[in-house]
Amino acid sequence: MQEHQLIIMRHAKSDWSEEDRSDFDRPLTARGRKAAKLMSKWLKQKQYRIDRIICSPALRAKQTCQLVSKELGIPQNSILLETGIYEASLNNLRSLVSQHSEGIHTLLIIGHNPGLDQLLCYLSKDPPPVSSSGKLLTTAAVAILNYGNAAITANPLQAQLQYLVRPNDLSKFQ
Repeated sequence: MQEHQLIIMRHAKSDWSEEDRSDFDRPLTARGRKAAKLMSKWLKQKQYRIDRIICSPALRAKQTCQLVSKELGIPQNSILLETGIYEASLNNLRSLVSQHSEGIHTLLIIGHNPGLDQLLCYLSKDPPPVSSSGKLLTTAAVAILNYGNAAITANPLQAQLQYLVRPNDLSKFQ
C-alpha cells in the first residue's frame, strides 16, 4: 500500500531589487531558479508521486511550482493556485490541507513563511531541526511529512518528519 505524504515546500529565493514591485509580484532570482531545480531533482530522485500541488498565486511561488512540476512531469490539471496560501495563518493552512488532501496519497503545498514553518512544527511528531543559521524552512527547502498508511490530516503531531532538505544541503554534493 502506498504511504501518504504531505510535502511542504517554501518558494525559492525572490528578487527584491525593484523597490516599486509589490511583494506579490516579486519573481525568482537566478539563484532561486537554480535552487528550485535542484530541489526538484532531489524529489524526482526520491520518486515521490505527487497527486496534487496547491500553490500560492504569488509570482515567486508560481515560478517555483512551474520548475518543480516540469521536472516531475506533473500535469497542469493537478496544480491548484490557492489564494489562501499567500499570507496564510496556521489555521488557514490547516484548513487548506484538510480541504485538498481527501483521497490523495501525496500532496505538495508551495507557499511562504512564517505560515509554512508553523504548519511543519504543528504537524510533525518531533521538532524539526533548524539550519546552521537558525532557520527552519529556508527558501526552496522541502519537508516530507509521512503519515504511513493513515490519511493525510491537519491534526497536530500526526506525521513523521521523514526529510527536511535545504538547497545548501544538496549543493555540497554537486
